[in-house]
Amino acid sequence: MNHLLKYLVFSLTAIFLITCNPNSSAYDSKSVFLNDLKKKTFMYFWDLVDEPTGQIPDRYPTHSFTSIAATGFGLTSYIVGIHNNYITHEHGAERVLHALKWLWQSSQGPETSGITGYKGFYYHFLNYGDGTRYKDVELSTIDTGLLMAGILSCQSYFDGSNETENQIRNLADSLFLRVEWDWAMNGKECMSMGWFPEQGFLDSQWIGYNEAMILVIMALGSPTHPIHDRAWESWCRTYKWSEFYGQEHINFSPLFGHQYSHVYIDFRGIYDPYMTEKGIDYFENSRRATYTNRKYCIDNPSGFKGYENNIWGLTACDGPGDIKLQFGSNSIQFHGYMARGASNLEIVDDGTIAPTAAGAQFPSLRRFASMHFIP
Repeated sequence: MNHLLKYLVFSLTAIFLITCNPNSSAYDSKSVFLNDLKKKTFMYFWDLVDEPTGQIPDRYPTHSFTSIAATGFGLTSYIVGIHNNYITHEHGAERVLHALKWLWQSSQGPETSGITGYKGFYYHFLNYGDGTRYKDVELSTIDTGLLMAGILSCQSYFDGSNETENQIRNLADSLFLRVEWDWAMNGKECMSMGWFPEQGFLDSQWIGYNEAMILVIMALGSPTHPIHDRAWESWCRTYKWSEFYGQEHINFSPLFGHQYSHVYIDFRGIYDPYMTEKGIDYFENSRRATYTNRKYCIDNPSGFKGYENNIWGLTACDGPGDIKLQFGSNSIQFHGYMARGASNLEIVDDGTIAPTAAGAQFPSLRRFASMHFIP
């Protein structure tokens, strides 16, 4: 397994390898909790798959639509399942091949309904059963990007010479090469967030810093439809560097923005001109963001019950619902799904802690995690 995949299977959102020192006094409690979390998270992707299409549901127990980004993470989770002996190598390969075959054969075109995508991209959400566009959702660039990252991880991992794994690699290649990243730039410096057949491109663009770092990197590296060479410079130009709760870093409020790209790329020791000037790499930036998120929760300026040293983590997740309730002497607006987080950009905190926020940052909090600083 190459270095990228070693990190990939270690850090997939709340699905990571546990390498605690067995001589550590804290080993037993941590390993029991983390191994349990790891396996149950894997089983979400394995047990809840939409069997006809191989796609993964956006949430549970609500049974409404599948998500192409969840499918990307699901494809990657099968590698974790194999590595941890939850499933056999053969079963994992068969599941991956089924999903990739369906993605390749599903209909693409400019029509408004009855299709799955266009120009190699896929619609954000798909219907159960036939995998067609869910209602009037957008053709999503970032969600297609996360799907492709999962597909490419499988292409690297399944390197056997048998027919199943040969097909996985060939289909992964075809799916990635089909994506017209350059078209999604819409003639701009940064990529559009999405496209609708009814109205065209969204005005909103992917500008840094957030979860779309992996999207820009893959688009730059496309052999068939690369985006322009200025794209990374344009991406970095919009970074917001500032100090928050004692840590200087590129700010982005929800922790998922500091996690998703790191699932697939080990950024330790990788520098662009922006980070060279700051003297840290992107892994260290995410570590600092983690500490600020935790410190904010411990500080708990809104006085929510339960926040403490080991109960923290603000990121995108479902909440109690869009309702305003009295909390102490204050009236608090609670939310359903919301990108919760805390940074100098904004604070969105309604008292909802997401366990995955802390769980997925475990690698960056390990004492032995390397911190690469420029001499």
